[in-house]
Amino acid sequence: MKKHKNFIEHIIDQDLRNGFDKNLLKFRFPPEPNGYLHIGHVKAIVLNFELAKEYGAKINLRFDDTNPEKEEQKYIDAIKENINWLGYNWDEELYASDYFDILFEWALNLIKSGKAYVDSQTSEEIASQKGTPTGPGSESPYRDRPIEENLELFNQMKNGDFDPGENVLRAKIDMASPNMLMRDPVIYRVVKKQHPRTKDKWVVYPMYDWTHGESDYIEQISHSLCTLEFKPHRELYDWFLDQVVEDNKIRPKQREFARLNLSHTITSKRKLLYLVENNVVDGWDDPRMPTISGLKRRGYTPEALRKFVETAGVAKRENVIEMSLLEFCVREDLNKKSNRLMVVQDPLKITIKNYEKHNEMLLLENNPEAEVKVNREVYFSKTIYIEKEDFMEDPPAKFFRLTTGKEVRLKGAYIIKAESVLKDSDGNIKEVICTYDSKSKSGSGTPESQRKVKGTLHWVSAENSVELEIREYDRLFTHQNPGDFDPSEFNSILNKDSVKIYNGFGEFAIKKTSQNEPVQFQRKGYYVIDPSSSKDSLIFNKTVGLRDSWKK
Repeated sequence: MKKHKNFIEHIIDQDLRNGFDKNLLKFRFPPEPNGYLHIGHVKAIVLNFELAKEYGAKINLRFDDTNPEKEEQKYIDAIKENINWLGYNWDEELYASDYFDILFEWALNLIKSGKAYVDSQTSEEIASQKGTPTGPGSESPYRDRPIEENLELFNQMKNGDFDPGENVLRAKIDMASPNMLMRDPVIYRVVKKQHPRTKDKWVVYPMYDWTHGESDYIEQISHSLCTLEFKPHRELYDWFLDQVVEDNKIRPKQREFARLNLSHTITSKRKLLYLVENNVVDGWDDPRMPTISGLKRRGYTPEALRKFVETAGVAKRENVIEMSLLEFCVREDLNKKSNRLMVVQDPLKITIKNYEKHNEMLLLENNPEAEVKVNREVYFSKTIYIEKEDFMEDPPAKFFRLTTGKEVRLKGAYIIKAESVLKDSDGNIKEVICTYDSKSKSGSGTPESQRKVKGTLHWVSAENSVELEIREYDRLFTHQNPGDFDPSEFNSILNKDSVKIYNGFGEFAIKKTSQNEPVQFQRKGYYVIDPSSSKDSLIFNKTVGLRDSWKK
């Protein structure tokens, strides 16, 4: 089936038809190393890296490290690890700080050509002169400073002669422009903090808009793809390029696509930081977080995330994608690759009074979806556990599980019949006494094994079970669009039951599960071992249920 192309691909194809050399196509992914990547970044990563793959083009990983107050090496390392985990490799690893010298020289040229000036007003004064979307701004009293004075002041800024906020360098464009970003934007400010890479070489740092397009130009990026909030920046992007582009060089083209807005999810770094700092979650990799590290810890796979981005598509207009689509993609992927295991989350003891063997080894299929069929060994014994909810003394009419006097099949084992119950002093059922049909063993081919009973239950042998901690996760926010709320309002929309912890029992084979290996707990969902697990203390995180949980 032929792939349906998105509008970005149509733009590129049109450029190629118009004569652009395919060998000169080049893309980039430019994260700021001031936080951890999240589901929104996944879309940008997949889009850019898949375009590079589709067109046989190169792609750069460029860190926009222009703010030493917020950037740390740990973020750089995490970003690279996340991209690799998603299945991608970049051609060159670059940094905006690689270009600080040439960016400074270009800024000097702006001053020399009368297109930039040093403004000695406070940030509050500058903001007050910006005007409104419907009314022009007012010019700075320093706008017409002599070029020589501007050059001297800018070099003094570079030499550390001024404190932060005393002076900034602004582009001289148009204070009456309908695009407020064109009203003499700040392009350099003083920041006296050590940079992770350049150390204390610089105390003046370029602003994002000045750095972004010029870095694209230096790297000869052909198509610079941004999310829609940067569309108003395109005019400024192009104005800055006009000041430096040479005729024989590629001029980058900025184009915008809709960001990924996921229901019941926030992606604002400020708001995610609030969740972490206020202990709403247990760190950046909490399985309820939309960070890539959180999604990975929950058990989401790179294949599922890539499929999700592909399915959600690349649009020109903002929309909200339902969480159910993401979970569908995860479920589809995990169904193919997950071995099946039996785990009892809320155990009820079953004693089979006529079972005389000490224990027995049964063979159950690992994964019915796998091309190569492999069986696993499962212990069966006189005492087993089933889920408490799978037994009722006085059930409703269509209860097809275990009840007194009725039969059910134990998955891969025998048909059992409940005979009586034992209760504690409070009247709670603590044990069910059963009998089994010794000739009804699954797969044995006997007439008894082929008897039809309506219920099939999962179970584990009490004697050979493994104790587990099971963590079940739900949406962190009850509201579909939590991004519309300020963090101070989060308490009113937080899901107080977003995580539930159970202590259950798993079949013995669960001990062989490795880190990052997805497994299906039969009748429950898909799970993965939490990194905090140990051999003596197994912890499993629920990735997603077997059915759509977003219809509730």
